[in-house]
Amino acid sequence: MTAPDYAELHALSNFTFLRGASHPEELVERADELGYRALALTDECSLAGVVRAHVAARGRACRLILGAELALSDGPRLALLATDRGGYGELCRLLTRGRRAAPKGSYLLTRADLEAEAPARCVALWLPADVPEAGHGHWLRERFGAALRIAVELRVDGRDRARIQTLGRLGVALGVACLASGDVHLHRHQRRRLQDVLTAVRLGVPLDTAGLALQANGERHLHERALLARRYPPALLAATLEVAERCTFSLEELRYEYPEELVPAGHTPTSWLAALTQLGLSRRWPQGAPEAVRSLIARELGLIAELGYEPFFLTVEDLVSYARGRGILCQGRGSAANSAVCYCLGITEVDPTRMSLLFERFVSRERNEPPDIDVDFEHERREEVIQYLYSKYGRHRAALVATVICYRPRSALRDVGRALGLDRLTVESLSRSMQWWDGNRIDEARVREAGLDPANPLVARTLELARELIGFPRHLSQHVGGFVIARHSLAELVPVENASMPERTVIQWDKDDLDDLGLLKVDVLALGMLTAIRRALDFVGRLRGRTLTMADVPAEDPLTYAMISRADTIGVFQIESRAQMAMLPRLRPANYYDLVIEVAIIRPGPIQGGMVHPYLRRRNGEERVTYPSQEVQAVLERTLGVPIFQEQVMQLAVVAAGFTAGEADSLRRAMAAWKRRGGLGHFEQRLVGGMLARGYSEHFATALYSQMLGFGEYGFPQSHAASFALLVYVSAWLKCHEPAAFTAALLNSQPMGFYAPAQLVCDAREHGVPVRPVDVNQSDWDATLEGEGAPALRLGLRQVKGLARAAGERIETARRAGPYACVPSLAERACLARRELWALAAAGALATLAGHRHLAAWEAGGVEQPTPLLRHARLRDAVPLLRAPGEGENIVADYRALGLTLGRHPLALLRERLATRGVLSAAELRLCPGGASARVAGLVLVRQRPGTASGVTFVTLEDETGIVNLIVWKAVAERWRRPLLDARLLVAEGRVQREGEVLHLIAGRLADQSRLLGGLLSSSRDFH
Repeated sequence: MTAPDYAELHALSNFTFLRGASHPEELVERADELGYRALALTDECSLAGVVRAHVAARGRACRLILGAELALSDGPRLALLATDRGGYGELCRLLTRGRRAAPKGSYLLTRADLEAEAPARCVALWLPADVPEAGHGHWLRERFGAALRIAVELRVDGRDRARIQTLGRLGVALGVACLASGDVHLHRHQRRRLQDVLTAVRLGVPLDTAGLALQANGERHLHERALLARRYPPALLAATLEVAERCTFSLEELRYEYPEELVPAGHTPTSWLAALTQLGLSRRWPQGAPEAVRSLIARELGLIAELGYEPFFLTVEDLVSYARGRGILCQGRGSAANSAVCYCLGITEVDPTRMSLLFERFVSRERNEPPDIDVDFEHERREEVIQYLYSKYGRHRAALVATVICYRPRSALRDVGRALGLDRLTVESLSRSMQWWDGNRIDEARVREAGLDPANPLVARTLELARELIGFPRHLSQHVGGFVIARHSLAELVPVENASMPERTVIQWDKDDLDDLGLLKVDVLALGMLTAIRRALDFVGRLRGRTLTMADVPAEDPLTYAMISRADTIGVFQIESRAQMAMLPRLRPANYYDLVIEVAIIRPGPIQGGMVHPYLRRRNGEERVTYPSQEVQAVLERTLGVPIFQEQVMQLAVVAAGFTAGEADSLRRAMAAWKRRGGLGHFEQRLVGGMLARGYSEHFATALYSQMLGFGEYGFPQSHAASFALLVYVSAWLKCHEPAAFTAALLNSQPMGFYAPAQLVCDAREHGVPVRPVDVNQSDWDATLEGEGAPALRLGLRQVKGLARAAGERIETARRAGPYACVPSLAERACLARRELWALAAAGALATLAGHRHLAAWEAGGVEQPTPLLRHARLRDAVPLLRAPGEGENIVADYRALGLTLGRHPLALLRERLATRGVLSAAELRLCPGGASARVAGLVLVRQRPGTASGVTFVTLEDETGIVNLIVWKAVAERWRRPLLDARLLVAEGRVQREGEVLHLIAGRLADQSRLLGGLLSSSRDFH
């Protein structure tokens, strides 16, 4: 028989968390493959998956219909389908109402809510229970009238014929038409097992006890139309097409409208932006701006006005002005952010005359899209900016972007294991066997290490289903800072729901969804280095008696660049990682643009594209720089013929392959998403063919395409690198010229960066900074500077583990009346509990009051709470004859209580024992020739396994003489996995590798010698 046309009007994706078992893209692709006329994505009270479905539906014959399934707490289940833009807005408002009325992850809707919101421009599908309640049908008919349909959903359970007859009679009685519907949960029936597991996870029960909560069979998938024709009467199938024809809305119709209230009376957005820019121009160039700058500003303002983007720039300027007015350091990023206009507005401190930036990358006549400006704020004060946004625009107009949290190996194994009935210990052992460095792989070798047999049927099934579950969305979380601000109600654009954090709301779309739709997002991001820089500048300003800003830092300081070239960059923004430190002595940055390249070149894009070594060879004169044409030379000349920045790749597509600016931006988006969506598709032929047609060699064309694939991993824009390079330079200048202030600021801004306080303090002492211990009579909560000229650094009470900030601030406040004379006086004046006194005693902070740690602990334990009658009485105990702790005991206590020591390094005490085993110190290793065999040992500071390193792990060890950098190849890492992952004191044997000033030890054998540390506690910072 001929397969009839059909539109599926009720389908759930895996964005109906733990119910749907297929990605939105899979449903769209399968529906199109089956020849459906349309597919309605109707996730439960959610539009979180519709953008992904929309992107997948572009260019397909199968149209996408947007809708949502709802279960009223006091009424029926139904699905609402948006017919047009108005109906879509009604649907979004209703979903927002339900989500905002309930805690994160749930919703609450009643009949009253549906009556209040009145989605009159939606088609409603009644989803009756197995025994339909006629009262629900009457109520729905009153609400929706001719827009109501009864969904006839067959279960293939032996009762389908009766169900068709029952619902048909009900439809006749109500005057409501029936139509066929699938209640789809899967794109193919093979997902049925996973869907059962998801049901068990949702219910929190083992699969074998889920009973009737499981679907009776695997029939809730997209069926072939010929099969549907055998199951449904033709009229029910035809009725789906009539509804589908009514639902014409597409996400392409969404248009963003900017906020209006930032323009004062008497001004237009254009005139007000021009006025603010002129004020900033006078402030930046008080003696008058160069003509080139004025010309650049005029061009930018003209383009902004032509495209109507003034409100966007005014919105960002308002945010930055609010922050600066409250002393919050901030810095904008992006091509638009690094424009001359944004420099005048104070959005960035990057002088555009120092850079050649492609403003049109984000602001283009050809694209009707908003520009992109990310603004980084001090990480401890960003919340003030977020709450300012909420208060200024209201929660109905401003919300954070969502982040989709997806299953990774550990969480997938944990949930699947519990659902399949594995005991708790087995589940934990299995999930813990997967480490952070394993990525999204579930390796059977890890399973064996956990004591389990991968061939065991139950374990094998667990692994199979867990692998299938990886990448499934688990829940929505809030983005790190992406904000959407609407002119009117945001709930007309996208549903809004509560975040888990109080006073936060999020939309149901993530960053990639907004990019795909071309909608405005202002990134209000947190950056710890801005906090540290502001604090360091405050320290230096107090020492010098004047206020300092980043603009006061001298430009192009030779001493700063010399320090950077030595890779003396612990604590410096962006260039303190192992990879950056290895690059610095080879690149030897000598100016600001070199720093821009340094920031961008150690990224997955240039690394995967094989651009790093050619650039270094050409920079060092080891390789001749050639260009296939003058057009390519104009794009690549500043980077010696090697594409390092994302903008360069886009420009090459234009000049070498004939792309338009809009096509080049589409290429940029494709590069950003190719890992997620599988390739650059039609761009490959367009790029390679375009270059060949313009006379470029096949070698050049294929090499450039390979480099573009590398940028798909993560290509860094020159505009972002320019902003980051400024922070690199400022932080490096502070480290070079004001090391005490810089280190104190870093300590007061923790946690941040690659290195823990112990390494920051050690590095400061190596640079001649006197560091003084924590002392209740000298230390504030934060680290402070003592003395003038070359000040000493006094550790703050914040370093004391177990001491709350409130207690530390009470100590600081009470001390203003005079120093503490004894431990009981400290306890009384600062209102300290005994546990807080013990924490101070353990940290050595009571030494000036009670002597060594043992005596201080005795004093702390003897403090009694005063009674009303004897409040000022003092009972003096005799001083006990307690011995002072030895050096080793003090070091162990320092690490336990402070995380660092001002005494000797722990390995100094072990050096004699290590030397007898042939273990070299870091200083001795530096004297070894390349290719020599060596054995070293050190505390593990950092483990890093970048995704671009093909399984290589980089490990940083520390001993009393310095740092040792290990390279652990994948095979070695697998063989010595346990010591590599677990050791606090790691012994490594291997071969010395030298490349100029860069020295590594290529590890061949690893051993965990943490037992030699006894009770000493140390921890590493591990990174992907």
